[in-house]
Amino acid sequence: MSVEVFDVKVAPISITPAAERHLIKQLGLSGKKGIRLSVKESGCTGFMYVMDEVDAGEPSDIALQEAALNLWLDPDSLPILRGTQVDFVFEGLNRVLKFNNPNVTAACGCGESFSVEEGVSYS
Repeated sequence: MSVEVFDVKVAPISITPAAERHLIKQLGLSGKKGIRLSVKESGCTGFMYVMDEVDAGEPSDIALQEAALNLWLDPDSLPILRGTQVDFVFEGLNRVLKFNNPNVTAACGCGESFSVEEGVSYS
């Protein structure tokens, strides 16, 4: 078993400072050690993001580490997640995590699910 480790600055995804601060704060409240990011088939459009607070990633996960934030990526989700920027933004009166994913070609009206470029697969 091997774990692939990336520096967040050159990683397959990026996290803005605002998102990093938010996630670290949430982890402080939950007592968990990091975030596991994946996608799953869902909704009317195809996929949805899954962000779990965890103590450790799965053995096959890709580990990203930046200062106090531990992030694990599901390797099967990597083709869909590659190039994604996770941000924490104001939308109206709400603050939300926003996934700026260059692979997304369409999203459902409620914003729960999305589809990706043809040829991008989920293993």
